[in-house]
Amino acid sequence: MSLNGKTVLITGASRGIGKAIALRLAREGANIVVVAKSVEENPLLGGTIFSAADEIVQAGGQALPIQCDIRFEEQVAASVKKAVDHFGSIDILINNASAINLSTTEQTEAKRFDLMHDINVRGTFLMSKHCIPHLRKGDNPHILNLSPPINLNPIWFKNHLAYTLSKYGMSMIVIGLAAELKKDKIAVNALWPRTTIATAAVKNLLGGEALAQMSRKPEIIADAAYYIFSQPAENCSGNFFIDEDVLEKAGITDLSGYAVNASKQLYTDLFLDE
Repeated sequence: MSLNGKTVLITGASRGIGKAIALRLAREGANIVVVAKSVEENPLLGGTIFSAADEIVQAGGQALPIQCDIRFEEQVAASVKKAVDHFGSIDILINNASAINLSTTEQTEAKRFDLMHDINVRGTFLMSKHCIPHLRKGDNPHILNLSPPINLNPIWFKNHLAYTLSKYGMSMIVIGLAAELKKDKIAVNALWPRTTIATAAVKNLLGGEALAQMSRKPEIIADAAYYIFSQPAENCSGNFFIDEDVLEKAGITDLSGYAVNASKQLYTDLFLDE
């Protein structure tokens, strides 16, 4: 199914997984709305909405960079309006923006708890809310949350309860909206990587360069997302996809090219049992 001329709004699209998805869909002719806070480059993170937009145009797509803090509803509503005014529609929403802090309960400050829930849960909810009226009129409309399958193994709660609650909140939005929007034939799914992905968050907050070397490139998520959006929306909703499984169904079984370092053993991502 062609993405030519379709409009895709991606939160957190200035870098990492969000930008990788944007570039992949731009190569398929999609219009990309780059929604993120970054307008000045942070040396530790890299990328702004403007640098991402430039790369998208170079990849063959059209781009609209919009500065937005998704914690604030007025900014979310304004961003959606700008996107529709500029491109005329929204066909796909990707809720990628996320905050992470892997602290135990006693180590988690209230402001960190609030930040994760404001971005991961509230921001995802509000962006979905404001995009739904436009998705109803979209061509093969999809919502995709970058969130994990809900795994109730206590191991995923005991070390970083606040973060787990926030990511599972994103996943519960998938369950709820898939049922709520079934009548509108809007697909709502989640996508999560089998292994860690070499992003700034992995390098700066989790395991440094050592973990990055045991990770895959963001392009594996981008390719999986493309294949999800190629499916008819009315027959593809309420799923918790894992990137490897999506690519296998698409006939892609050799994933070695996605590894940052093919000589290193890959590290299984959070929320997935071995």
